Amino acid sequence: MSWALLLGLLAALLLLLLLSRRRTRRPGEPPLDLGSIPWLGHALEFGKDAASFLTRMKKKHGDIFTVLVGGRYVTVLLDPHSYDAVVWEPRSKLDFHAYAVFLMERIFDVQLPHYSPSDEKAKMKPTLLHRDLQALTDAMYSNLRTILLGDTAEKASGWHEMGLLDFSYSCLLRAGYLTLYGVEALPRTHESQAQDRAHSADVFHTFRQLDLLLPKLARGSLSVGDKDHACQVKGRLWKLLSPARLATRAQRSSWLESYLQHLEETGASEDMQARAMVLQLWATQGNMGPAAFWLLLFLLKNPEALAAVRGELEQLLSRAEQPISQMTTLPQKVLDSMPVLDSVLSESLRLTAAPFITREVVVDLALPMADGREFSLRRGDRLLLFPFLSPQKDPEIYTDPEVFKYNRFLSSDGSEKKDFYKDGKRLKNYSMPWGAGHNQCLGKAYAISSIKQFVFLVLVHFDLELINPDVEIPEFDLSRYGFGLMQPEHDVPVRYRARQ
Repeated sequence: MSWALLLGLLAALLLLLLLSRRRTRRPGEPPLDLGSIPWLGHALEFGKDAASFLTRMKKKHGDIFTVLVGGRYVTVLLDPHSYDAVVWEPRSKLDFHAYAVFLMERIFDVQLPHYSPSDEKAKMKPTLLHRDLQALTDAMYSNLRTILLGDTAEKASGWHEMGLLDFSYSCLLRAGYLTLYGVEALPRTHESQAQDRAHSADVFHTFRQLDLLLPKLARGSLSVGDKDHACQVKGRLWKLLSPARLATRAQRSSWLESYLQHLEETGASEDMQARAMVLQLWATQGNMGPAAFWLLLFLLKNPEALAAVRGELEQLLSRAEQPISQMTTLPQKVLDSMPVLDSVLSESLRLTAAPFITREVVVDLALPMADGREFSLRRGDRLLLFPFLSPQKDPEIYTDPEVFKYNRFLSSDGSEKKDFYKDGKRLKNYSMPWGAGHNQCLGKAYAISSIKQFVFLVLVHFDLELINPDVEIPEFDLSRYGFGLMQPEHDVPVRYRARQ
């Protein structure tokens, strides 16, 4: 018997087994949609464009339904009033650890002994709060100045052209890397800062190659060539972020010291610690650059919004105690006095943040909905929330939800607007770019301050404009749904020059 015939018979047998075990909906369960392809179900459509697929399913089934995706049954919940019933449920019923561990291994080759995300979170949380948070914020401002303003001779030599995503992502990741992982030497000199710029550029360009492969890594769909490239890039990053290399750096953050100590306490080898450092570089820095890209692009495409933000910054500078050129930090009271920029950031995140919030169903349980309904969930299934569709793009909550409105999150008195409604009831979760519940982003305050500092420095120190003012806002790279901030299908050319 030929191998081809044998493989064909095995495939046919497998298909018959799968067909014979097709799941049926039980009383009390959400609507079930298996798709037309055994085992795969809706995997192809989900992977191609998750937002469009889930929008179609919502129109067909309502705000809760179960779909078959590559052999897994995924219950999708799209009612923001009911999200709290999921995000605060204890791990004994709905677990978010298992999927996180799976992605750590598949994408970053990280396998930590006795790994507990809850213990890790408890260990790291203090390093992102209070005095430690202020130290991070101050260091970030200093490092953003090093990256953006450091080479004054080059910056003063007329217009420079590059892609806006490359500009935003490079500046924020490099400054964030120096903030968390340390700088070349203390005290900071022109020479050491030049070395910081060169070294952080190496880290960014290597990291960016891995970042571009991330969706394929997560889905296990790398080509042979991509696999070789991913191995090379990971190896390079592991060397750049090895504990031995990091030990030579100055002004390392308390976050880094605590995390390295935590890894050592878990018994992780130095090789595994290096891999964990790469994972954390992505986790802490992978979304700020894309977030700043969209924010600046929306401003450049909306002159009224740009004028409002510039006016707010000019007013703040007119009341500052010292000239901008002498500011070594941006005081927290200044960062907290930017309601227009806060609204722009919230609106930009509403339009572009698209993480999946997932839970593994550990036991059979009843899921209570806010409207009084109750649905049965099966042990072994996966539960998925997708706030990008609702609340963030829900027309009942936001008028013209696809349109950027810079003052959408501003009240008439200029304060932050927090009152949004669905089905006549005020929403607690009206936008969820930072996740929610047990796995809300620990670094939210640090990330917001970093993005605002970057935008402040860019708008105050540079003229920034689109090379083609009529350029369309690019479509999303659809493969990025689920990973946090969306990235554009292609970059947008801009030019910038130092303000005189």
